[in-house]
Amino acid sequence: MKLWAISDLHLASSINRAALAALPNYGEDWLIVAGDVAERSEHVHLAFQMLTERFAQVIWTPGNHDLWTVNEDPEFGGLAGPAKYQALVELARAYNVLTPEDEWPVWVGEGGPCTIASLFTLYDYSFRPTDLARTDVVAWAKEGRAACADEMYLNPAPYPSREAWCQVLCARAEARLAALDPLLPTVLVNHYPLRQDLVRMRRIPRFSPWCGTSVTTDWPARFRAQTVIYGHLHIRRTDDWDGVRYEEVSLGYPKHWDQGAGVQAYLRRILPGV
Repeated sequence: MKLWAISDLHLASSINRAALAALPNYGEDWLIVAGDVAERSEHVHLAFQMLTERFAQVIWTPGNHDLWTVNEDPEFGGLAGPAKYQALVELARAYNVLTPEDEWPVWVGEGGPCTIASLFTLYDYSFRPTDLARTDVVAWAKEGRAACADEMYLNPAPYPSREAWCQVLCARAEARLAALDPLLPTVLVNHYPLRQDLVRMRRIPRFSPWCGTSVTTDWPARFRAQTVIYGHLHIRRTDDWDGVRYEEVSLGYPKHWDQGAGVQAYLRRILPGV
């Protein structure tokens, strides 16, 4: 029994969908999916159906692409902000996929016991230079050839801004983490990096404001994380800082991975540790 992780499946791509369909059966193993499954409901259905047929338990947290408002979608059409998120949660539950709104499971296989805490925090533009005003972020990023489509497609309504929604989400997640069994270590799962120093994007360094929130910086230490799982950056890497293992587990768009290797090669084994 093993615990695996992947993120950023981006199933709007037919190449990614075909590759996911070729994934073998993993029997009793569990899978963490750390966001950015797809924008459209039909592709989210497809992902949850295929993955739950191949893994004994699937644990999901949303990414920014999952939350985009897609007006022409027959199931999610026009949904925005918390309404879109709640629709995704209900869809996941229909497939017995665990979400950040469900009770966090305790992994009792090799490498456990530990609590697998799936988080949904969004971002608040705090991963920006300290002397840069929030109102100047988009223009500053554009000067560095960076932009984020969330500015058009990730509607936070009824919250007045994405940072306001982020503040509420972080407060809820922090309270839940603080209430966990203090004797159990954790595996923290989030679409976004929990620390700004994990955001190392040489080609588009000015994309960092859309990559997380400084609120979560001390969560790995405070909440006994043995491993932190994240995606979003499309830069797969493993870091070990202060005794905590950080795993960026993105698949990404077709240009980001080797189709000859298949999706199986991009599943990261989390427990038992490698």
